[in-house]
Amino acid sequence: MARMYEFPEESELVVCTVSKVKNFGAFVLLDEYEMKEGFIHIAEVASGWIKYIRDYVREGQKIVCKVLRVDPSKGHIDLSLKQVNEHQRREKIQEWKNEQKAEKLLEIVGKRIKMSVDECYEEFGYDLIERYETLYRAFEECAVSDEVLKDDGLKGNWIEGFIEVAQENVTPPFVNINGLMELTCPAPDGIVHIREALMKAEGSEEVDITVQYMGAPKYRIIISAPDYKIAEEELKKASERVISYIESHGGEGKFHRKE
Repeated sequence: MARMYEFPEESELVVCTVSKVKNFGAFVLLDEYEMKEGFIHIAEVASGWIKYIRDYVREGQKIVCKVLRVDPSKGHIDLSLKQVNEHQRREKIQEWKNEQKAEKLLEIVGKRIKMSVDECYEEFGYDLIERYETLYRAFEECAVSDEVLKDDGLKGNWIEGFIEVAQENVTPPFVNINGLMELTCPAPDGIVHIREALMKAEGSEEVDITVQYMGAPKYRIIISAPDYKIAEEELKKASERVISYIESHGGEGKFHRKE
């Protein structure tokens, strides 16, 4: 997250840069929190006995840690490296990279509306982070729809410039889900009816729908949509269209959300 001046919360994942490595642990700087210093005790570096701590951490390395304890009065932040799995690490690093990109995009917005980055944060940036959780998420939302900010009650002369920068620089996010269809038709021209039924899966301009042949009588329907809610709705509608068509032509159809 960009521009965090306070302290992180316990259990939060944070991106850190290793600054000093000692035999008893490692000191790090928290990239998202104005480079506040944190400490990883050697017991929290890795599971099991550690012979050489530098086999796990080294100066200048970028790592993701979990916040164990925070004492703002003393400025102490205790961290754990071993309690972060690979999936969490990848997701957090990607989020951090996205926020770095978002801040650069905000600079572009500022130039267009003749405001400094700090002024942009004060005018609308912090409000966007509070509403959308991250600044990059706000850019993503605007890349999908140029009405989202107004629909959410946001106002200001900055909105047009923000949307323009989002749609010029951010690829709208998409999620993929799929389900399995089982189609049979005993009619002499049953294969034709099955093919026509599968073509009925298509039907929405908002999503991308693909049908894969898995080996008779199984066919996979893949939905790519802006979010999971839309994807699930469109998968349900697509399967219903297919089944309705095949049943109206003397066949049978079954839909499974998962194999």
